[in-house]
Amino acid sequence: MRDKEFEFIRTLVYEHSRIHLSSDKRELVAARLGKRLRATQLSSIGDYCDLLQGHDAGEELAHLIDAISTNHTFFFRENAHFDYLRTHILPEMQARQRLERWPRFEVWSAASSSGEEPYSLAITLAEILPAGGWPWHIEATDISHRILDKARAAIYRSDVVERMPRATIQKYFQRGVGPQEGNYRVKSALTANVSFHQLNLLEGEPPFATTFQVIFCRNVMIYFDRPTQEELVARLTRRLVPGGYLLVGHSESLTGIKHTLQIVKPAVYRRPPAS
Repeated sequence: MRDKEFEFIRTLVYEHSRIHLSSDKRELVAARLGKRLRATQLSSIGDYCDLLQGHDAGEELAHLIDAISTNHTFFFRENAHFDYLRTHILPEMQARQRLERWPRFEVWSAASSSGEEPYSLAITLAEILPAGGWPWHIEATDISHRILDKARAAIYRSDVVERMPRATIQKYFQRGVGPQEGNYRVKSALTANVSFHQLNLLEGEPPFATTFQVIFCRNVMIYFDRPTQEELVARLTRRLVPGGYLLVGHSESLTGIKHTLQIVKPAVYRRPPAS
């Protein structure tokens, strides 16, 4: 990949996703563009850049963002967050619900990728807030159309699912048979409470007016520059109820970022309660 081609791709990705591709990501970008060259049957990255400058480049631009977006995830990734949700946040919010009279416990999985995070949240909530108790719902968003299609399908390979306890699998997953042998599908009792939406977190407003007791936005800000991080945190903060929680990735921190949140512990922040 020539310098001017990398600069073109880097600028285009930033303009349309706010993902900041530093120079050390050059090899990663080249590898992921290789998939798009094969898909478009083009022979060089220069030809691909020409395609992205054409009048009908919109669809391919979406494919480019999909290819660049990192979607590495698994069920109960960074499990300490789910433990904290279970042992601290949920009991606190259940006690507050009696005063606040919230109709539902609302969670936003802001970068939901292929669905493992929101379905892990769903399993956690189903265990603590069983049917007939306090209703709950999860809004799940991601920038990638392709990865959202996978999340909505809710079908995962056995080697991914079988990392979880057997009792959890039996309770919340259906084992595939016939053509689906070797796969598991998330049961409808969970999927009915999760809604997926395509969303660029930095453009416009989400397709819901909800305010949330909890927002998970993990392993996203590491791809943004500081001004973009500050803008994103401000947007997420506005969507939290007073006293609501924002959980970020364990490799992330809001240190050095202007924000109005209180730090609770590493990677866990809270909007100040109403006075």
